[in-house]
Amino acid sequence: MLSDGKPGDEAQCIGVAEALAVPYTIRRVAPRPLFALLMPWGPIDPRDAPSRVGSPLAPPWPDVAIASGRRAVPYLRALRRASRGACFTVFLKDPRTGAGAADFIWVPEHDALRGPNVLATPTPPHRFSAQILEECRAATPADIAALPAPRVAVLVGGDSRHHTFTPRDIESLSAKLQSLAASGAHLMITTSRRTPESLARVLREIAASGDHVLWDGTGGNPLADFLAHADAVVVTADSTNMVGEAAVTGKPVLVFEPSGGHAKIRHFLKKMSELGITRPFAGRLETYRYEPLDSTCTIAAAILERYRRKADAHA
Repeated sequence: MLSDGKPGDEAQCIGVAEALAVPYTIRRVAPRPLFALLMPWGPIDPRDAPSRVGSPLAPPWPDVAIASGRRAVPYLRALRRASRGACFTVFLKDPRTGAGAADFIWVPEHDALRGPNVLATPTPPHRFSAQILEECRAATPADIAALPAPRVAVLVGGDSRHHTFTPRDIESLSAKLQSLAASGAHLMITTSRRTPESLARVLREIAASGDHVLWDGTGGNPLADFLAHADAVVVTADSTNMVGEAAVTGKPVLVFEPSGGHAKIRHFLKKMSELGITRPFAGRLETYRYEPLDSTCTIAAAILERYRRKADAHA
C-alpha cells in the first residue's frame, strides 16, 4: 500500500487489506516540498521514478495497491502507468482528480464523487472487525476486568482543521464526563496526538478521581479492548473515523461536538443519527441498540468483485 505516513489514512488502508485477508507491505512516499505542493494534480517527485533504486514504486509491482492521502494520488497514478494496468489500484477517499484516479475508489457518503468504479458508504473503513472485538472480549486485560459495569469508552480527539476545543468546550466535556462518572459509569479514556494539553490534563484528573482507565499514549493503543468491553461509547465529533469505529459495537454512541464544524461532518453526523447509531452526549448513560455498522467488509467485498471482473476481462 502507498501512504504518506498520516496515521488515519494508513489505518484505513490496513483495515481494508486485513479485510481482504491478503499480506501487505507499506511503502511510504515523501516528496520534496515543491512537488508535494502540486499534489494531487502534479507529478511525482522525479527521484521516486519507478526506474530509480529505492523508489517506493520500484518493481516487483503488487497485484493490488491501496492508497490514501493527497500526496499518494500521483504515486498511485504513476504505479498504474508503470505496471501497464497489471496492478489493480484502489484509492480510499476522494482523490480530488476525478473517478479515473484508480481502478476502484471508496468515498464516504458525504463526499460528492460518484462513478461506476466508486463506492460510497456511511462510515469509513477501519481495523476493528466483529471478529477482532470478539477476540478482545475473550481475553480481557486486567485493568479493564477490574472495572465494574457499566463501562464507557471515551474517545477524545482534538483540534483539527475544522474543530477547536475552546475553554468552554473543555469545561462542558469535563462536566458531562464527571456527571457520567457520578452516575456509576466507569470510563475507559483514550486521547490522540491532537488532544490539547489543557484537555488532556482535565482527562487525567477525571481518570484519577475514581475507578477509570486512561491510556497515556505509551505502549499499544487499547482502543480495540475499550470498544470490545464498552456498554456505551462517548466520542468527540472532530473525527469521523472514531465515530465510524464506535459504530461497529452496536452500543450507544454519544457524540460531543466541539466548536467549529464542517458541512460534510454535519452531513455525516446527521446520517449516523438517522441510522439510530448516535445521539448527542448529555452527560448521562443511554441504553439503546442498533445493528452494528461495519463498512470495511462491504468495501473489501466490492474491491474483490471489481478485481475479479478486471482479471476476467483480460483473461
